Amino acid sequence: MEKHNKWKMNRAGLLNFWYYDDEIFDFADGKLLLRGSNGSGKSVTMQSLLPVLLDGKKSPDRLDPFGSRARKMEDYLLGEKDIVDRDERTGYLFIY
Repeated sequence: MEKHNKWKMNRAGLLNFWYYDDEIFDFADGKLLLRGSNGSGKSVTMQSLLPVLLDGKKSPDRLDPFGSRARKMEDYLLGEKDIVDRDERTGYLFIY
């Protein structure tokens, strides 16, 4: 039987995105475990990386981890207005 070589993610990163200034996540054999308390950003991180980078979809219903249309890409780039006061920012997401 022929073995198929599948692409596996090795690393993902966020730069100037949401509350991350510069964060790199290393995958082990294509897997990543995110741990943290409620509200620490686990869902936001995955909902940002996977739909945007793998599907190219940045519609509000794909970006909000709870499926609402409440969050937009500019919210992730600029941050919440109650916490930070930014008018512009360039952010990067990557996987390899």
